[in-house]
Amino acid sequence: MKVLGIDIGSYGIKAAVVDTVKGEIISGKKSTDKLEDSRPHKIISKVHKLVKKFDWYGPIGCAFPAAIHKGRVLSASRIDSAWIDADVEHLFSEITGCSVHLINDTDATGMAEMTFGVGKGYRGTVIVLTVGTGIGSSIFVDNILLPNTELGLIELKGISIEERASNRVRKEEGIQRKIWAKRIQFALQYYEKLFHPELFIIGGQLSKKAEKTLPYVKITTKLKAAGFQNNASIVGAAYHAASLSLHNS
Repeated sequence: MKVLGIDIGSYGIKAAVVDTVKGEIISGKKSTDKLEDSRPHKIISKVHKLVKKFDWYGPIGCAFPAAIHKGRVLSASRIDSAWIDADVEHLFSEITGCSVHLINDTDATGMAEMTFGVGKGYRGTVIVLTVGTGIGSSIFVDNILLPNTELGLIELKGISIEERASNRVRKEEGIQRKIWAKRIQFALQYYEKLFHPELFIIGGQLSKKAEKTLPYVKITTKLKAAGFQNNASIVGAAYHAASLSLHNS
């Protein structure tokens, strides 16, 4: 099935057509400029324009930077608070004229990696982290998703993990990658104590240059960079939409 995957992030909104059987992007990617304003009417307008660029009339999967339940936004720590309780699936479906299915952005990343990427075939507990402007998370147990987790918001010594170890903080504080790796290691060791996972998968901005950071992270659990890098949420959102479309048909 061909599905248009959309990823809404702080660095802009990007989209591509995905072959959801193979887990491959089969079109050129299109994107908007940086997302300076995340209020609903601004994002709705950008999504509408992006879908029009593809001349798309089929199903759409959308990775959204918030906790999502049945198409509605539950929380908004990384997006404007006006989104809370909004039925985004309905809004996006109405503005695009397409069937739109929403999923949390890191849950989408995890879905792509567990179905087609470096997590394929793993059983037990797998934790996926997207390290970028913040730190998003998704947890899979025997390949079943526990949706809408926010491990990056856990506080250690009075500071949230994402305020300690995100890529945004690295840039703002001018931290060298070896030092950044130790901050990430500190967080992962805490997660190890809580969940005893089989595997950590690291996606987001960090995964684009993972070889410069992850070798300095020393933990017991196996650690892999996301195979899809920053495209994971596009692929995962599209796969999620295809799965729901097939289930409802």
